Amino acid sequence: MADPATVKPEVLSERDPAHEPASEWMELNMGPQHPSTHGVLRVRLKIDGEIIRDADSEVGYLHTGFEKSFEDKTYTQGITFSDRMDYLAPPINNVGFVMAVEKLMSLDVPPRAQAIRVIMMELARIASHGLWLGTAALDLGVYSAFFYAWRDRDLVLDLNEAYSGVRMMTSFTRVGGVAYDLPDGWLEQLQAFIDVMPPRIDDYEALLTHNPIWIQRTRGLGVLTAEQAVEWGVTGPCLRASGVDYDVRKAFPYCGYEQYDFEVPVGTAGDSYERYLMRVREMRASLRILQQALDRLPDGPVITSNRKVALPPRPELGKSMESVIHHFRLVSEGFKGPVGEVYACVESPRGELGYYLVSDGTNKPYRMKVRPPSFCNLQALGKMVEGRFIADAVAILGSIDIILGDVDR
Repeated sequence: MADPATVKPEVLSERDPAHEPASEWMELNMGPQHPSTHGVLRVRLKIDGEIIRDADSEVGYLHTGFEKSFEDKTYTQGITFSDRMDYLAPPINNVGFVMAVEKLMSLDVPPRAQAIRVIMMELARIASHGLWLGTAALDLGVYSAFFYAWRDRDLVLDLNEAYSGVRMMTSFTRVGGVAYDLPDGWLEQLQAFIDVMPPRIDDYEALLTHNPIWIQRTRGLGVLTAEQAVEWGVTGPCLRASGVDYDVRKAFPYCGYEQYDFEVPVGTAGDSYERYLMRVREMRASLRILQQALDRLPDGPVITSNRKVALPPRPELGKSMESVIHHFRLVSEGFKGPVGEVYACVESPRGELGYYLVSDGTNKPYRMKVRPPSFCNLQALGKMVEGRFIADAVAILGSIDIILGDVDR
């Protein structure tokens, strides 16, 4: 058997002179009902025999109108919309949205609430990367990796449920902090997860990292140079696999990320195999962050003391009619923000997730524009599949890790 490190796929675009004119190319629909598109995405492949010459991504089949819906709800109500855009990492979406509102309101968030946010976000990152690994492997016929990844993702969902009561759409954030403190026994459950995951990630790598078939199906495919990745607006593991060291947690620290010691993996090849390695290494880095957050979890409140945005403490409701009235008005009407515009961004499992918020002084956003990493990363697909076999399109698209709710927001 050949040494996996020496396996290099043929560059089909160089081998084939593309003698046929473009008018002779055949157009082949991949999706919108194709299992490997991981959602309702239609990719129109222009093929010359079995070689892809061009590809157009047609989106909009899952259009939800979240951006417009934000403008019809109060700032607190908008949190539930953010959950459902990238439905594999809802806590990170939550935090990005409330960070924009907090920036608009000039609010400080208590240290304990910041730490809880970090914990929930890194758990979501591990779960998202794990599910990606399982489905990307399943696309190429590796069934066992899918079952292992699904098993381990369930541990994160158990933690979500124990904390928020919901396994996926946690909606645990509030403007100025988080909705509730950690329940009894939750930290012990988290520690058990941190302890069990490293050997399980070792199992993923034992299945795939040096597997010659996996390497043949991913190495050299979907190559993006650093310059091309930047030009196309690619972020996240796809960008770092091309050699660009950019992670929002390091470049623009939020939620106290500057206090944590962790490395951001950066590759060089920019191919599908390197994107796989980036996500595996990020899972290990997230476990390191979780352990630090657990070891240094501060005491204190989990919501701001600013009564303009925070609900009154529950004990006050039985003693003060003013507190009851204030509670009622915050829940029914929300709070008003100052006139202005802000941008806040976080590092999602797919890259930079940004919220551009414009306020006209009412209790609702005047305009909400989301910078979704999946949409931006998908733009590069045409360049990535050019000159490859039709069968390679599955592996390349899977390596981007798009979420259609993020694309069609």
